Amino acid sequence: MATSNAKLTKEEFRRQKDLEAARKAGTAPAEIDELTGKDINPHIPQYMSTIPWYLDTGKRTLAHQRLRKTEKIEEKWYHRGAKKGKAATKYRKGACENCGAMTHKAKDCVERPRKKGAKYTGKDIMPDEVIEDIEFTYDGKRDQWNGYDPNEYMKQVKEWELIDKERQKRKEKELEEKMKNGLIDDIKGNDSDSDEDKYAEASDMPGQKVDTKTRTTVRNLRIREDTAKYLRNLDPNSAFYDPKTRSMRDNPNKDKNPEELAYAGDNFLRYSGEAKKVSELQSFAFKAAEQGSDINIIVSIFNFYYLIYLIHNCIIIYIYIY
Repeated sequence: MATSNAKLTKEEFRRQKDLEAARKAGTAPAEIDELTGKDINPHIPQYMSTIPWYLDTGKRTLAHQRLRKTEKIEEKWYHRGAKKGKAATKYRKGACENCGAMTHKAKDCVERPRKKGAKYTGKDIMPDEVIEDIEFTYDGKRDQWNGYDPNEYMKQVKEWELIDKERQKRKEKELEEKMKNGLIDDIKGNDSDSDEDKYAEASDMPGQKVDTKTRTTVRNLRIREDTAKYLRNLDPNSAFYDPKTRSMRDNPNKDKNPEELAYAGDNFLRYSGEAKKVSELQSFAFKAAEQGSDINIIVSIFNFYYLIYLIHNCIIIYIYIY
């Protein structure tokens, strides 16, 4: 089992292959896992037995193929804006030329640029910042949400809630004015914040590039009172529901009369009403096109129905349209 990508000579490569063949044949003892002490199956493929470079410890083992215990992540993080004790009374050599702190240089200083820095005046020297030494794992270094504080987002949520409350107050005032003027009879039943239609009212919403004087309607995918297709029958052996197309073609309740059900599958809707007639017309159009006709059911609908009228009244038998 290879643990490194070191280049082997022809002789070493031949010996390694002979040893692997002997282990597979059972004439040589199996390789021992140095961490667990168990035998390593010689029939394991090389791409599984090879240890990745970021887990390679130089030992022959299959520990990288086993489920590793997740390390407990410490909630230790950088103390933003924390200072280390009191500020110095005079400038120190190697400190920031602008503010006088020892933890950064002048090019990294976030203080206001002074006309004369602390190096030359020796006054108003800032205290040193607290620098945390945090060790991250391989995944922790690449985690885009590392150090994210949910409380920052809650501030934005509270701002949105205040906007909603203010919008509701304005709406109530408008309704009261309309009631006084006699434009509407009752406030009940005029709630525009229903589940089916949602409106973006005129308000100063931060970050939104919209015209607040217009009213925008957003339609939902379905009415929430309707039962979902996959909840019609919870039996796993019932009709198949395709989540990608959101379709259930078969009847979920085959033991009941389809005409008495509120939903009997998508195929039942396809063959109800005039759907069968449309299918027959399309089939006739395909056959006419095969015989050389240029009639199209979509482009020339009038000519197509006139042709159907002639055939049904037995006026013509053979059709040749050029």
